[in-house]
Amino acid sequence: MTDRTASGTRLRWRDHLIVFLGVVVIRVLGWTWRIKRSGAEEVASRLGQGLPNLYAFWHGHLLPLLIEHQFERVAVLVSSHRDGEIITRVAKAFGYDAIRGSTSRDAPGALRAIVRTLRGGQSVAVTPDGPRGPAHEFSPGPAIASFETEVPVILVALAADRAWHLRTWDRFMIPKPFARIVVQYQPAIAVPGPTARDAAAFAPTLGATLNELELRARNVALAQR
Repeated sequence: MTDRTASGTRLRWRDHLIVFLGVVVIRVLGWTWRIKRSGAEEVASRLGQGLPNLYAFWHGHLLPLLIEHQFERVAVLVSSHRDGEIITRVAKAFGYDAIRGSTSRDAPGALRAIVRTLRGGQSVAVTPDGPRGPAHEFSPGPAIASFETEVPVILVALAADRAWHLRTWDRFMIPKPFARIVVQYQPAIAVPGPTARDAAAFAPTLGATLNELELRARNVALAQR
């Protein structure tokens, strides 16, 4: 069994199997996780007003957030290669839309797609160090998109009291069954101008703030042990 990806590449039968098994495993794990939100009041308020959010989080934290924000009609930026197609199909099973592109490869096209989606009133989630790193390096694309659309960045970090970490560039985290997970939200950040170049220069500040947020989430998660 094969079909075509967004880029025209044939998706193999084993890729379909990976998608199916991935969705099942994530759902089963997600049912056991005990997730606690912290600082999410502004997120809920903006959604209640019909305003879009621009979420930014590290690539290694993707999995628990698929569960936490499912069916909120968030569009996720996903790379256009075959692995990205697998991620896209898994994400769609949890109620997400996909924006195909990359903040590292074809960055201009990805930026245009993010801006278009935000201006259309839909929330967007990005991993500013994805799809291939360097880990915890905040690319300028999300900062520029925030500046151009006046949609503030909402940084999201998380930690689990027990988890597996893959031996990948991002140390991809898979919380263990019945893990306690803390999802920490930073109050919305308006990216300063007056130009897109100034907004891009603000990206390292966002990255440093996200790292601090992750440390805060980790301390709370460890305290729950």
